[in-house]
Amino acid sequence: MKEDILKELIERAKVELQTIEASAKAQHDYATDSEIKSEGKYDTRAIEASYLAEAEARRVEELRLEIQILEEVDVSASEKLGEVAIGALVELLHKGQKRFYFLIPTAGGTLMDAKGTPVLVVSVFSPIGDAMLGLKVGDTFEVETPKETREYEILSFS
Repeated sequence: MKEDILKELIERAKVELQTIEASAKAQHDYATDSEIKSEGKYDTRAIEASYLAEAEARRVEELRLEIQILEEVDVSASEKLGEVAIGALVELLHKGQKRFYFLIPTAGGTLMDAKGTPVLVVSVFSPIGDAMLGLKVGDTFEVETPKETREYEILSFS
C-alpha cells in the first residue's frame, strides 16, 4: 500500500510539473513577445507577465526537487530500523479514532485513498510528523495545536 501511495504522489507531482512548465513557457513567450511593448507608462503587462513567468520557473524547480526527493524515499526503512521513519505508514489512535498517516520528507497535507482506507500524507517537518519519528508501537506523543494539546498513540506502522 505504501508503494502505491508513493507512486501516486510522484505521479501527481509530475502532472503538476508538466502543467507548470507549459504555463511558464507560455508566460515567458508572452513577456518577451515584441507585440507586447508598453503603450504608456501605466501599461505593465510585460512586467507582470515576466514576474509570473519567474514565479512559475521557481515552482518548476521546486517540483523537480520534490519528485527527486519522493523517488528516493525508502518505504522499507521503518521495518529495517524497527521504528517510525520516513516512508512509514502509521496507524494512530486519537480520542478513540484510528487514522492512517504516511510520513514523507516533502510537503504533506494530501488526503489519499489507499484501497478504500483514507490516508493523510504528512511531512516530517509538520508537528505530528516530527513528533512520531523514531517512535515504536505503543508509544504515545503529544502535539500542541492552537486549541488543545492532542495525544496520540502509535497502534502500528509499516
